[in-house]
Amino acid sequence: MHDQLIDLLLTGTLDTLIMVGVSALLAFLIGLPLAVILVSTSENGIYPSQTINQPIGWIINITRSIPFLILMVALIPITRWIVGTSYGVWAAVVPLTLAAIPFFARIAEVSLREVDQGLIEAAQAIGCNRQQIIWHVLLPEALPGIVAGFTVTIVTMINSSAIAGAIGAGGLGDIAYRYGYQRFDLTVMFAVIVVLIVLVMLIQATGDTLSQQLDKRKI
Repeated sequence: MHDQLIDLLLTGTLDTLIMVGVSALLAFLIGLPLAVILVSTSENGIYPSQTINQPIGWIINITRSIPFLILMVALIPITRWIVGTSYGVWAAVVPLTLAAIPFFARIAEVSLREVDQGLIEAAQAIGCNRQQIIWHVLLPEALPGIVAGFTVTIVTMINSSAIAGAIGAGGLGDIAYRYGYQRFDLTVMFAVIVVLIVLVMLIQATGDTLSQQLDKRKI
């Protein structure tokens, strides 16, 4: 029984890491550019354009307002079309990614907005174009906050993956639901909780350390 539990937890942990890892990567690759666009096209940005800024902001706000469980169910046809099934680890990647993109985009946007406006004006004064300002001023200065925000995003995604697992996505949530809840196995439930806590603590500690190291480089 002990070996079976370990095998079960290892499989569930691997499935959770896959669905969260792939979704987090996609959320970063899409969410960060969206944040840059939101900041750059704002009224005081380097590319002011309400025509671009407002629609993107509305879409992000609408998506963020939908609870993850409802979003996951609503996306079943799209998920089935993209990955060929609405169950399993890879099926969970679609709703996890779509839920994480607007969440991370708003967090990254806050970090980018906190960049000292004086640095941007100084870059403009020495002749930097807008692309150079984004790559050499905005992103480097906001990087510690972006890393910290991405860490929070991953932790939130782990929580969402547990919900997804309870309705057929696999991973630790699925184990907790099938064995811990349906079979009233408190040992399995407790073990899953411990693994989730360890995962979150490791990710949070890693993110905090990296963010602090990046912040010290600016001093």
